[in-house]
Amino acid sequence: MPALRRASLRELATAAYELDARVVEGRLHRDPEEGGWMVGETPLDTWLERFADQQVYVIVVSLEDERPLPSRVCRTCGTEYVGAECPRCREVRIRLRGR
Repeated sequence: MPALRRASLRELATAAYELDARVVEGRLHRDPEEGGWMVGETPLDTWLERFADQQVYVIVVSLEDERPLPSRVCRTCGTEYVGAECPRCREVRIRLRGR
């Protein structure tokens, strides 16, 4: 997987953590004994149970996808970039916030 794609996925996971969302990472497979879906050693049925009767987003992204990220044009400054956010606007936000 291209490094930029992996970095963008890590940013997505980090954003989810910052929203106090639940994130699970690992290889998706079926449990050979019970036949249920698992991510790593986590049974998805058990993991999803805590969200019963709630409206949710479920996002599944493969870390083995080799497609390059498409370039975008920032709606704020017009810069063409690849990734989750415009690096120029990000730099300005950081500078203005004094970090």
